[in-house]
Amino acid sequence: MTLVPITSPDLDATEVSWFSALCSDDYKHLGVPDGELRSSWSHCSEIVKSAETNGFRNILCPSSYQVGQDTLSFVAGCAPITKDINLLAAIRCGEMQPIMLARTVATLDHMLSGRLTLNIISSDFPGQKEPSSYRYKRSNEVVQILKQAWTQDKINFEGDIYNFNDVSTEPAQTYQQKGGPLLYFGGYSPDAIELCAEHCDVYLMWPETKEDLANRMMVVNDRARAHNRTLDYGLRVHMVVRDTETEAREFAQELVSRLDDDTGNLIRERALDSSSLGVSRQSRNRDLADMDGFIEPHLWTGVGRARSGCGAALVGSADQVLTEIETYQKMGMRSFIFSGYPHLEECDYVGKLVLSELKTCSLPHEYGRVPPGVPETPLGNGSRK
Repeated sequence: MTLVPITSPDLDATEVSWFSALCSDDYKHLGVPDGELRSSWSHCSEIVKSAETNGFRNILCPSSYQVGQDTLSFVAGCAPITKDINLLAAIRCGEMQPIMLARTVATLDHMLSGRLTLNIISSDFPGQKEPSSYRYKRSNEVVQILKQAWTQDKINFEGDIYNFNDVSTEPAQTYQQKGGPLLYFGGYSPDAIELCAEHCDVYLMWPETKEDLANRMMVVNDRARAHNRTLDYGLRVHMVVRDTETEAREFAQELVSRLDDDTGNLIRERALDSSSLGVSRQSRNRDLADMDGFIEPHLWTGVGRARSGCGAALVGSADQVLTEIETYQKMGMRSFIFSGYPHLEECDYVGKLVLSELKTCSLPHEYGRVPPGVPETPLGNGSRK
């Protein structure tokens, strides 16, 4: 496996994020609905507050039409109840007119005093199906328009989908983030990789074997270099971490002990991205896994039986999981988005057993600069750095 040193220069710490289960994706047992864990403002905002208390630097707030809450409204509600944590808001390009979206994002950035980050999504909308090439062209144009809105006095854009002439950007100026919020992106098709390489800041991957991840990073890195750009790389993965490997594996098996395949299929297929190339790669992981669901010694695919998207978890003792994270760091990853079931309880486990041992940071918007109001010193003791 070729290691790929392709990250922000002089960044010796790691951004570790958590996940707020806005899309009704929280369970004590996968596939078994629990009213106390349903997607609600009360429950999901508690996840955000717990993540901040535990020292996570960012939190992904996902987007889905069929289930859950409106992401941007939720992020706005989190502004007065948080102080330090960044909010990674998922936005579906084309869902809102781009100039109005720019204004909305700028308003959120004001409310969060520069703590807003964005996850760019290009999936279909409810009730319609568009070719992948069209969706990524639309997203490409939206991102270009957003960047004009955040950096110029006027928007002048002529594209295949959007055309604007001399539109004032005064309502869309962001708060303290020069150039607008940091843009995170995940996608596997050539059009997706091109969009990220040209316009985004952090390329996010779902769990696969380390060899597959390294190869993907090389592909993205080559396209970024073609645009004279350097990206950061991140991994979105679930966690089952305990004091011992035996405890972690037992918990993982208990998590899926009440799940039947029909229910799992229904959960996966309700997602708008259920037929995407990235989701098919997660399905392939399950096909290649051993009888216990492991594709690597500590990478367990069982969680993907009951969710679309990210479909594997790091499972093991704290020491084993930290060793896995160190390996990913050496590959060039500087951003991790973790989650676990149930999200509140696992947030505490990961905070105590993993986060406390890592030197953490918030990714700089411009390489070498920490966003305003974010402490530069590590929250963990950094004993394994």
